[in-house]
Amino acid sequence: MSSYQDLEIKAREIRKLVIKSIYEAGSGHPAGSLGASDLIAAFYFKILNHKPTEPNWPERDRFILSNGHICPALYAALSLSGYFPVLEMNNLRKFGSGLQGHPHRGKLPGVETTSGPLGSGLAQAVGIALAARIDKKDFRVYCLTSDGEHDSGNHWEAVMVAAKYKLNNLTLLIDRNKIQLSGNTEEIMPLEPLSLKYKSFNFNVLEIDGHNFDEIIDSVYKAKNYKDGPTVIIANTIPGKGVSFMEGKWEWHGKAPSKDEFEAAMAELEGGN
Repeated sequence: MSSYQDLEIKAREIRKLVIKSIYEAGSGHPAGSLGASDLIAAFYFKILNHKPTEPNWPERDRFILSNGHICPALYAALSLSGYFPVLEMNNLRKFGSGLQGHPHRGKLPGVETTSGPLGSGLAQAVGIALAARIDKKDFRVYCLTSDGEHDSGNHWEAVMVAAKYKLNNLTLLIDRNKIQLSGNTEEIMPLEPLSLKYKSFNFNVLEIDGHNFDEIIDSVYKAKNYKDGPTVIIANTIPGKGVSFMEGKWEWHGKAPSKDEFEAAMAELEGGN
């Protein structure tokens, strides 16, 4: 039995809510949401210092979702944590709902930043981390990015700023699922050697299996104890993880399942496969 069985259960619950909410909405981004569910579960149910009953607690760690299109996984984790009722997940992408297709700060408890334009999240996280240092605050800043948004130049500008100020209170997480909107990252805009690129920017670089809770938690512990600058954790993940017919397929980047596909996905997740 895994020592992190509770996290495995939470991640499965997140995945079920992802599939159900996207199906009900008729649109959304299942592949990335499913692939990042283990990472997000580890943060909200093990790593983050946060208070769901007090979303604006000043000393909370900040979790910044840069790749906002995978917000169904974030929303699911927030609801399961107690930030808002789980039933609200039925309102994903509906008019007037706080659960929009990209997170909107101020519209939903626990959402730290508004995200949409890919590549901008790290700049927001850098600003928050720098402000924390100026204000002598001890909270940590975590920023989850996609690998595809590394095509954006403003992301690399933020990388340079983080390195310049040696922001050791900042941890960048890369969901390295190797897909983006219209194909595989290495065909559209090759990123490798990704770890060497970050090393050249003076980041502390860790590479892990993004579905292994031991590795996820150990890497965050190492990042906390690294004092010479920012850390990047390259988390290798499988897009569509948990739903066999979605796994590894870029075509599921932004497509809602049909009724038959929804039922098949839920049956697989209910079975714990």
